[in-house]
Amino acid sequence: MISVLTPLPVLLPLLGAAAALLVGGRHPGTQRVLSILVLSAVLAVSVALLVLADSDGAAAVSVGGWPVPLGIVLVVDRLSALMLVVAATVALGVLVFAVGQGAADGDEETPISIFHPTFLVLIAGVANAFLAGDLFNLYVGFEILLTASYVLLTLGGSAPRIRAGITYIVVSLLSSLLFLAAIALVYGATGTVNLAQLAVRLQELPDGTQLLLQSMLLIAFCIKAAVFPLSAWLPDSYPTAPAPVTAVFAGLLTKVGVYAVIRTQTLLFPGGALDHVLMWAALATMVVGILGAVAQTDIRRILSFTLVSHIGYMIFGISLASQAGLAGAIFYVVHHIAIQTTLFLVAGLVERQGGSTSVDRLGGLALASPVLAILYFVPAMNLAGIPPFSGFIGKLGLLEAGVADGGWLPIVLVAGGAVTSLLTLLAISRVWNRAFWRPPAQAPEGDTSDAAAADAGPEIKPAAVAADAPGAAGTDDVDPGSGGDPAEDLVGASTASGGRQAARRAAWVRHAAVATASTPATDGLGGEVEQGRARPLQPLPRVMVGATAAMVVVTVGLTAVAGPLYAVADRAAGDLLDRTPYITAVFGTEDPQ
Repeated sequence: MISVLTPLPVLLPLLGAAAALLVGGRHPGTQRVLSILVLSAVLAVSVALLVLADSDGAAAVSVGGWPVPLGIVLVVDRLSALMLVVAATVALGVLVFAVGQGAADGDEETPISIFHPTFLVLIAGVANAFLAGDLFNLYVGFEILLTASYVLLTLGGSAPRIRAGITYIVVSLLSSLLFLAAIALVYGATGTVNLAQLAVRLQELPDGTQLLLQSMLLIAFCIKAAVFPLSAWLPDSYPTAPAPVTAVFAGLLTKVGVYAVIRTQTLLFPGGALDHVLMWAALATMVVGILGAVAQTDIRRILSFTLVSHIGYMIFGISLASQAGLAGAIFYVVHHIAIQTTLFLVAGLVERQGGSTSVDRLGGLALASPVLAILYFVPAMNLAGIPPFSGFIGKLGLLEAGVADGGWLPIVLVAGGAVTSLLTLLAISRVWNRAFWRPPAQAPEGDTSDAAAADAGPEIKPAAVAADAPGAAGTDDVDPGSGGDPAEDLVGASTASGGRQAARRAAWVRHAAVATASTPATDGLGGEVEQGRARPLQPLPRVMVGATAAMVVVTVGLTAVAGPLYAVADRAAGDLLDRTPYITAVFGTEDPQ
């Protein structure tokens, strides 16, 4: 049974992408339904694989019937099956969100004829990377998902997206070239790229050769995982993409790099030669990443820096090279994929509701949209590690593993992890206080809605701009000679009188209009200003809110099933350290030569 199911997480998305491409833009409804059905099937298959792998152990499938190690081998064990389940879950949630966004916006941000096939190809690449049983097939998985990500990142063709896409492509190509060179050297030194066979043959090489090969693979994977100091590309690349694309990138792509680090460190290089280097990298990633998040004022950039920072927790667990550390790292990977994806979806809703993701231009969102406030608050507290959420459980497991190690460097990492958690709470609390709870219209004085729109890019359309449309409430009171902008009349009157109080009142009126979608009314003479009748905010699309709410439920569900999930992670960590289950699944013996 497992041999039949194992290739399906790769084949189903590829076949679905081909079918979606054939349908094209002529039948968008069919394309949407097809994509959702394909990912639903992938999720069902992944859950079945996890149940079978957890009960029966690892299994391998030789694609095309070629003998091992000549052909392509797909291997499913507890780790790869668990990663498939969480990847399929978040991919399905993001796809439903994208369908809702396309229905609401006419597919301007995610052109349906391009988006759906490319998205399915991306998921196929992710699944192939998780199941790959040899280094070259792992490389192929990376290239599939990276090629698809290049297309998704530049959807819409705006200048910021093209610039971010160029940076992302250059960095990705660099890491891929390094990975390919490492594969060539591994094959030249051992005569194979099969992971199970390499687990034995690499141990026969001189220590210096092993260290070189391990270093090259680690650098390539750490670039993809955004481990400091190889993480500078991420905060500038992810925030420019459409919300669904940013969400799936943040949730999955870096975790594929983390998965590769886990697999190679435990299966190919179990000696721990670079564990101390990884510890220092983990500490720097946590601290530098979260300091960058604290310094930001844009929600997407804050989340991008916290994404980098929390990669450090995973590298921390891997570097401990103990079962407790690996179990904590695996659990935290699962937790972080779901949390980070959800928060980026929420950021997309915030942008629609408030017209921006800059906290300086937002305010009063809790009053304007209580549902949106809840959707942000729950995963944000989870990310910060507030009890009893899964973020707290994962961090506690990692910190306990560090204390149990007993060395001074793991203790320093424990302290760094605790500080990072507190600073994460500070960063997400600033967003909560400023964007959701503070009164609207406290943006920097002198800012205008038009300038805000220009700075934010072509995607952002502040509510004040919409309020100027014909028929908006309150426009009847505007002085005809003012050109239609009452706040500018106020500013002119206040300048003439030299009164700073009137200028501050004008700024308040203008930014209240941005935050509350109301049109300010004035007599045009700089006297008392009465707030115009507020135009109700447009309701957020139900499908988008529903998909985000479902992802929030998933993140809360991780807390509900934390016990069984952590047990699976612990058993997966035991298999990784043992290495025998993986090798035996591929060759049927513990000593392949």
